[in-house]
Amino acid sequence: MTRINLMMATFAAAGIAFAGGVQAQATSKDTRDMALKSAAAQYKVEKSACDALSGNTKDICVQEAKGKENVAKADAEASFKNTPKARETARVARADATYAVSKEKCDDMAGNSKDVCVKEAQAALTRAKADAKVDRVASDTRKDSAEKTAAARQDAMNDKRDADYKVAVEKCDALAGTVKDACLRDAKNRFGKS
Repeated sequence: MTRINLMMATFAAAGIAFAGGVQAQATSKDTRDMALKSAAAQYKVEKSACDALSGNTKDICVQEAKGKENVAKADAEASFKNTPKARETARVARADATYAVSKEKCDDMAGNSKDVCVKEAQAALTRAKADAKVDRVASDTRKDSAEKTAAARQDAMNDKRDADYKVAVEKCDALAGTVKDACLRDAKNRFGKS
């Protein structure tokens, strides 16, 4: 499991745990407003700490600070609104934050390694967003039907497979000749892209 996939799995687990907790207890408008102000203040503190850094290290630090702020704000809104859509938005904010940091970390690499790193980050983002959507659709449609949930799961599975296929193809680009051709054929077969 790559470092990016491990980070996404951790955030997904946290998102699922958060989603369950939010459903049980909504917060007041005052609590939400305080959380929003706290997130903005924390961002300013963390961003000012980034000013001492330089280069890509500073860029990573800034992305982490922005991500934490966006996640905290989305979590506050999700807790206040207490709806499946708001919980999905919070999970997507968490995925976007992880993606931005992961993509920034890829800038330390070069060539195919960087391309693969970016594709893995994009695939992890796609998987996280797809999972968040499936959970929202499942929550929204419990009253309606299981057909919508099944369709959402199928769409999510297709999105994940496409993202994983792009990663596999990018990894093949580091190869040459018949080895590359075999790698591409294997990727097509594995992900149903014949």
